[in-house]
Amino acid sequence: MQYQKIPNELNFRFESKNFLSIFGLYLFSLGAVLSGYSLYLLLESVGRTERVIISWTGQGLFWFLILFLISIFILFIPVEFLNVFRVYNSSFKDLIINIIYSIFISLFFLILFQYTINLETLILNDISSIGKAVSFSGFISVPIILFLLHSLRNTLELVERFSYSFVLLTWILSSQLFI
Repeated sequence: MQYQKIPNELNFRFESKNFLSIFGLYLFSLGAVLSGYSLYLLLESVGRTERVIISWTGQGLFWFLILFLISIFILFIPVEFLNVFRVYNSSFKDLIINIIYSIFISLFFLILFQYTINLETLILNDISSIGKAVSFSGFISVPIILFLLHSLRNTLELVERFSYSFVLLTWILSSQLFI
């Protein structure tokens, strides 16, 4: 009987499929939360909610249009350029790589939203808070759901098929908690 030598080290190298998957999830969640905020500005402009953020209707409509177009552009990037709609989480190595990518992508965007957006108006402050919330969600909830999906992939058949949707839904909903 021949024995196989099991390597003691994991070979971590750049995996483009894992990076594109996590980056696409981040962009989808950021675009979804920004589009929700733009729709709230529209509701505030037409008088369906109490005016808290905007001071006059033109300002609300202006920011609605700008944020809505930005969110459409952000949602357009993963669909047209990345083309990866699956979380590759079949091995422990993939799990660790996905967790590392989600943390590093979230850290990059957290620093970007922290230091690049000028906080002069309440709307820009809210946009910065939305970006930080999506990034904090990538730090905390996404590694947990990735670990749970990896653990449950052998017991539940739906986990493998809908893992991208589970992670995306968790990322969007948990970012609402951090806002």
